[in-house]
Amino acid sequence: MKVIHYNIVLQPEPEGGYTVLVPALPGCISYGKTLGAAKKLAQDAIVGYITSLKKHGQSIPRDDSRLVDTVRIKFDAKARTYA
Repeated sequence: MKVIHYNIVLQPEPEGGYTVLVPALPGCISYGKTLGAAKKLAQDAIVGYITSLKKHGQSIPRDDSRLVDTVRIKFDAKARTYA
């Protein structure tokens, strides 16, 4: 069995739960009520996406962007009124 890794982006939703985006697979989106459910359903969505690509004879995109990070931005009091 081949193992493929894909980065996911988890976005908390105001009404609860998490929307999951897979940047390397355009249009591959999922949702789960908890982080665990969101990740599991993202795996299912990725498998479905890849299965569809194979069925239609399309190549499977790789996710070679393994470096994902965040940055912290500081705003002074004046700038905060615009942010």
